[in-house]
Parts: sequence; C-alpha cells; structure tokens
Amino acid sequence: MASSVLWQQLKSFIVRYPIARGMISYSLIWPTGSLIQQTFEGKRWGNYDWWRVFRFSMYGGLFVAPTLYGWVKISSAMWPHTSLRYGVIKAAVETISYTPAAMTCFYFIMSLLESKTVQEAVAEVGKKFLPTYKVALAVWPLVATINFSLIPERNRVPFISVCSLCWTCFLAYMKHLEHHEVDQVI
Repeated sequence: MASSVLWQQLKSFIVRYPIARGMISYSLIWPTGSLIQQTFEGKRWGNYDWWRVFRFSMYGGLFVAPTLYGWVKISSAMWPHTSLRYGVIKAAVETISYTPAAMTCFYFIMSLLESKTVQEAVAEVGKKFLPTYKVALAVWPLVATINFSLIPERNRVPFISVCSLCWTCFLAYMKHLEHHEVDQVI
C-alpha cells in the first residue's frame, strides 16, 4: 500500500516536472554506462571504481539531463513541427552546436571532478575532443533525426537517454584512456 502511494507520488512529480524524468534517467543510465565500461576493463563487483560511477551519476543527472532538456525545449520552439525535414534540420544544428559543447563539458567537468587541475582538464579536452567528435558524427545525426522526427516531445529526453547508454559506455572508455592511448585507438 505504501509503495503504491509512493509510486503514484513519483509519477505525479514526473508529470508535473518533466525535467525530472530526464534527470532520473540520466542519473541511472550514466553510471550504468560506467559500470559496463569498467566490466569490459575486467573489473567486477569487488573492485569497481565506485567514485567513478558516482561522478558519472552526478554528471549525467545534474548536468547532461538539464542541458539536453533545455536544448530539446529550444529546438522544439524554433522548429515546432515533427517531420523528417525538421528532424534533419534539428539534427544538423544539434551536431554543430550542442554536441561539441556537450563533449567539451564532459571531458572538462569530469576531469575537474577527478581533482585534476584546470590545465589538465583543458589538455584532456584538447586530446580527446576530435576523436570523440568523429565518432559522434557517425552516430548522433541519425539518432537525433529519429528523435526529432518520430518521437513526441515529452518522450525525447527519455528516448535519447536510452540511446545514450551505448554512447556513455564509449565516453567512459574514452575518458579513461591515457593520452598516449587515444592515438592508438581512433
């Protein structure tokens, strides 16, 4: 009975504050991506880097979800139609505006959360941005076109959060590569 009431209150909260749905999704999906990536590193329950998982959760829930929510609201106001044509336009604009900013923020802020200096964070952005962006160009225009042309606005952030699980695994992989390893991978 109490769990049913709690569930109803949560549903009501999410309907009243749609940004919360994305924040909840991203605060779960991003650390899951980190755990999956660490599993590929050979880690298991006893030796996962739980601080890394926590950083991914905080970054995903408190930074990515709100910025993505804002982008979806702005792009929907600029191009209110849901069609393939407008989906392609929104995807193109996102690819040259939101995506580079999001990747720069990811490397910079996550480096600061790891207690690296500003100079180290800038160096990481400089080393990892272009290889990551090249991969993003192969993935996100198609995903964004589908999102903006076929998915109703109220479900766009959750749709993207589900699609981003694989992307988050990739970002977690790139984030934890040493600088000299980046050149060997991409």
